[in-house]
Amino acid sequence: MQRTTDMPASVTATLTYLVKRDAKPYVHTEALTGDSEPHYFAEQEAREVTLYNGRPLADGLSLDTQGFELHRRETTVDDLYDDASVESAYYAEVEALIKELTGARRVVIFDHTRRSDAEQRDIRGPACRVHNDYTEHSGPERIRDVLGRDEAAALETVPVAQINLWRPIRGPVKRSPLALLDASTLDPGDLLATDLVYPDRLGEIYHLAYHPHQRWYYFPDMRRDEALLIKGYDSRRDGRARFTPHTAFQDPTTPPGAPPRESIEVRTLAFFG
Repeated sequence: MQRTTDMPASVTATLTYLVKRDAKPYVHTEALTGDSEPHYFAEQEAREVTLYNGRPLADGLSLDTQGFELHRRETTVDDLYDDASVESAYYAEVEALIKELTGARRVVIFDHTRRSDAEQRDIRGPACRVHNDYTEHSGPERIRDVLGRDEAAALETVPVAQINLWRPIRGPVKRSPLALLDASTLDPGDLLATDLVYPDRLGEIYHLAYHPHQRWYYFPDMRRDEALLIKGYDSRRDGRARFTPHTAFQDPTTPPGAPPRESIEVRTLAFFG
């Protein structure tokens, strides 16, 4: 996965952050409002940052250091828009791959999401603000939701990580690629817990405040035979990466007329004992 001559070493792009304030930010979700985009009740700011091509470093990346890894892995599933095929065949591939790459003894898959930045679409659009899917509070709560409170309590001392496997449905991805923060450059004080307001429940994610020491990566031209692992939460507090903020961004090198980004992400819990 080395950089080729037609891939830049880095690009400068605009990322959207939240600004630290005394009041906790909150978001009215699309499910609550019925609109195509969520409503943010927080101050946002755009920052120009350098995003480095992660391909030359791919062999040395680690979920426990940077918080993400890129691997070349084919899928046997022809139609990743078919839920039956995804749940019957793709889930098994994802489970086996995460076990192989992380050493997890057990992997539990709890959902999947497709995204596209097409102007006309019937699936979710890319998330365009720097965020992390889980927080110190909502990570354990997700485990209880997936396993049930009794089983979660029985496994409370077993190390667990929430890991997403992200793959293009079609490639190469030219529009709305992912920017990933090197978790070793994350200051936990820049994580901003944010309430997500749904019609029947309250969720919580982290957004991110800008810091000049943050180092960002992306993987240009991701293909369908590539899988990106992103750690969203880790129960272990031993110095390893626990959260990996990320966002879609507009790549200034994207050629005019590039096809929409289409991707699928599978969310999992990986248990290590």
